[in-house]
Amino acid sequence: MKRSEINALIDSAIALLHEHQIRLPPFAYWSPSEWAAKGEECDEIRQCKLGWDITDFGSGDFDRVGLVVFTVRNGHHKVVPYNKKPYAEKILVIRENQHTPMHHHVLKSEDIICKSGGNLLIRLFNRGAEGKLADSDVEVSLDGVRHRVKAGHTFRLQPGDSITLTPYLYHEFWAEEGTGTSIVGEVSSVNDDETDNSFYAQIGRFPTIDEDVPVTHKLCTEY
Repeated sequence: MKRSEINALIDSAIALLHEHQIRLPPFAYWSPSEWAAKGEECDEIRQCKLGWDITDFGSGDFDRVGLVVFTVRNGHHKVVPYNKKPYAEKILVIRENQHTPMHHHVLKSEDIICKSGGNLLIRLFNRGAEGKLADSDVEVSLDGVRHRVKAGHTFRLQPGDSITLTPYLYHEFWAEEGTGTSIVGEVSSVNDDETDNSFYAQIGRFPTIDEDVPVTHKLCTEY
């Protein structure tokens, strides 16, 4: 991805969130020069990879396969003292028909909450032998109500709706066409995007960046 594209996506996400009366913590707005002045007092942000995370999953087509994420809070599985925080929270900005590819987690359980804007569509499969998509029925909780559905079922989450995703449950999601960009919350156990994502297809999680312009907002992998 080009740095100019990443800068613009972050600016656009901030504007959208503010339009919906969602404010981010101070470090969301720090410039590279402000970051350069920060010391060890900000190690939790660095170690737990809080902040902006923009990816096209190696697709080269962000509008079709991509995601804007802001990690608000997170613990760490190993690093002391952050291993005492057992939870994480993210904000996801998802465009119409913009897919986050099919994947599951090994450790993380998460609630995906459609907060505002467009509807979120989410397709589910159990994990089968050798990481395949199983054809067995899927049991899942939506807002505390248990559902049993066929493999590959797609749920529609409207603003206010949520779904609980447990480890080894394959999921793919995107915003429904004609409903607008979806603002989604994720509340979960500790998040580790480097080791705890298992994608069905071989993809890239973090983008290779073409530095065509200067950085305006550092990504969570760049502190």
